[in-house]
Amino acid sequence: MEFLVHHSKPVKAYRKFIRSLGGLIGGILVLLLLLTALFAPYIAPYESDDANLRSRLSPPSFSDPTGKSTYFLGADQLGRDLYSRIILGARVSMAVGVLSVSLGMVVGVVLGLVAGYFGGYIEDIIMRICDIQLALPFILVAILIMTILGPGFWKIIIILSFSSWVGFARLVRSEVLAVKEMEYIHAAISMGASHIRVMIVHILPNIVSSIIVLATLQVAINILLEASLTFIGVGLSPDIPAWGSMLAEGRDYFSRAWWIGTFPGIAIMLPVLGFNLLGDWLRDRLDPNLDV
Repeated sequence: MEFLVHHSKPVKAYRKFIRSLGGLIGGILVLLLLLTALFAPYIAPYESDDANLRSRLSPPSFSDPTGKSTYFLGADQLGRDLYSRIILGARVSMAVGVLSVSLGMVVGVVLGLVAGYFGGYIEDIIMRICDIQLALPFILVAILIMTILGPGFWKIIIILSFSSWVGFARLVRSEVLAVKEMEYIHAAISMGASHIRVMIVHILPNIVSSIIVLATLQVAINILLEASLTFIGVGLSPDIPAWGSMLAEGRDYFSRAWWIGTFPGIAIMLPVLGFNLLGDWLRDRLDPNLDV
């Protein structure tokens, strides 16, 4: 027994190191994405729609002795700089991910607070709506709605927020059910605090850590969903530089211009990986029950 206890400490230290390393990598990736999105117009050397047919399907290069325009990550089938389009696409993906999660988080947190705090038929109605939505295949529903409405920036944000609120509502409701039984909540109610004050001042601050973790992970999911919908042609409009549409364009040229599809795919992978690593690290740091 003493041997096991003695050797459990290095194992715990190793696990904490791995988690911290993952959180560091995730934080760096997310920070780079944020900076790229903020300063995209200053970083990108070309506009997203600047076409040069003489440089069509140019491979990645730093210099070109033939005198044609050079592109760091190559050029696509219309001679557009792939590096500039990926940089400008970071702003689009970040905006879609953050805005859709923010909208879904507001709706989900409010409904989750109301359901968990008041209970009864209000809780039953909200939770049954959640169950119905979870029973539907979201990607098929999103394809159907976007096919009817047509591609669009704000349309896809609303669709993605519609998929996000359920997770927040269920999480907040479960957290509220535990917190509202605490003695300080009963004390606040006995002192005449209103229901709104109890929910906002006394309950919400104690569950905000769980909300932050879920929001971080949900941003990665929504970025991937947006890229998937745009890839099949029902997400963002073609005039918007989006990673999903770049990846779709690269399918027809992969045998002779591998860079058109490869680099947008890597661009999608990195923020999704970053947000997931950061979310896992935040969960470990903000939840003391996970200290194993």
